[in-house]
Amino acid sequence: MQLSIIIVNYNVKYFLEQCLCSVIKACKNIEAEIFVVDNNSTDGSKDFLTNRFEQVKFIWKNENAGFAKANNEALELATGKKILFLNPDTIVPEDCFEKCLHFFDTKNNMGALGIRMIDGAGNYLPESKRGFPTVFTSFCKMIGLTALFPYSKLFANYYLGHLPQNKNEQVDVLAGACMMVDKKVLDTIGSFDESFFMYAEDIDLSYRIQKTGYKNYYFADTTIIHFKGESTKKLQAGYVKIFYGAMLLFVKKHYSKGVGALYVLLLQFTIAIKAISVNIKNLFRKASSYNEKKMQSRKVFVVADEEKFERIQQSLYQYFIEVIRVEANNEILQSNTTVVFCEPSLSFKELITQMEQSRGLCEFFIHADNSKGIIGSGDKNRKGIVYVI
Repeated sequence: MQLSIIIVNYNVKYFLEQCLCSVIKACKNIEAEIFVVDNNSTDGSKDFLTNRFEQVKFIWKNENAGFAKANNEALELATGKKILFLNPDTIVPEDCFEKCLHFFDTKNNMGALGIRMIDGAGNYLPESKRGFPTVFTSFCKMIGLTALFPYSKLFANYYLGHLPQNKNEQVDVLAGACMMVDKKVLDTIGSFDESFFMYAEDIDLSYRIQKTGYKNYYFADTTIIHFKGESTKKLQAGYVKIFYGAMLLFVKKHYSKGVGALYVLLLQFTIAIKAISVNIKNLFRKASSYNEKKMQSRKVFVVADEEKFERIQQSLYQYFIEVIRVEANNEILQSNTTVVFCEPSLSFKELITQMEQSRGLCEFFIHADNSKGIIGSGDKNRKGIVYVI
């Protein structure tokens, strides 16, 4: 088996549905197996997904044991030479896995590979490649120097801002949202540390891979969508506590007592400041949050062939006042509009390209062939939007 793909789901059934549609197409020309571990979802994921994807091996948990433990359970069953840990709120192009596997074969001593990611608005996600979180690197990130100087080697090392986003590079830290690891490396160093319930487990694994002498690479020759807001609720106080709590655990595990104590103080100060900041931001964001009634007063442009358009047109009238079919190269993609990209009228690779080319100009939604939902997210910090059809 060339590749084992492991996806952990929790209450994102419509995003997972689209993810699986893209993953299955990306496996067409390779020998692969797909595992989905459901961490006791309460949104009806089991009834929604059972018997719909015969290529997928589902593992239904009776408790949410955390991201690391769920991945490790599927890993015990995996037979692939390479293991891909993939988030459920992602969309991959059809040639993604073939390109990644080929790149793996071109590098000696590669332990793991991460990938170029964009969000649901078509914007590049800087966390696609990261440096090791030293005290100074983390300090720059926490106080805002990284945001002020996003391309500085000194101040933006957290996201390796000095390295071009479109070039393959050896890096320190890979994102667990899409992380391909050599199985023999995992057999040597172990997989995710289950002490981490959520967050920082990818930093820990990346660090242990390097510490053992293997290399991590950022791969820019293919791009995926990571909606991110589905799995990272940044504008919630709970997120702050869990994320920085995970970083505290990482520091205590890998830093010496002296440096670790300084880092802990920095993190504790940041937790307090971030919690206050989140509460203030939420007060101001309520007025500008997504409003369904406002959306219903708008028109939507659907990139689809006539047959697909006829199938979903009536469903979209539940959400929009006017529904119009257009071609992918229509000038409408160059203005402030809401657009639904329909697959297979556009391939996943083509719609990802369209999103990047029109980023900042349109609000994007995606409808995979034979799926029951239309998904989108214009804000990487908040939950996405789903239109049920």
